[in-house]
Amino acid sequence: MLHLWNWLLPPLFGWRLITFWQAVGILALCRILFGGFGGRGCHRSNWRRRMDDRWEHMTPEERENFRQGMRGRCGFGAPAAEAKP
Repeated sequence: MLHLWNWLLPPLFGWRLITFWQAVGILALCRILFGGFGGRGCHRSNWRRRMDDRWEHMTPEERENFRQGMRGRCGFGAPAAEAKP
C-alpha cells in the first residue's frame, strides 16, 4: 500500500509521501471501516446462500419482477421490454 500510495497519489493530487507505519495505519483503518479481518467472509457467503435459496423458490414471474426492481434501483441495463427488438 505504501508504494501504491507514493506512486499514485502525490503526482495526481499533490499529496505528500507516507511512511511504512502510516501505510500500516491506513490499511488497518480501511479494514476496520470496510471489513476484511477474517470472520466477515462467512457473512457474505451466508448472504449468498440465502439469496440462492430464495431465488430457487421464486416463480419465473417473481424473478422477472425482482430483475425489473433491481434495474430500477441500480440503474443498470435496459428494462426487458426495451431490450427486445
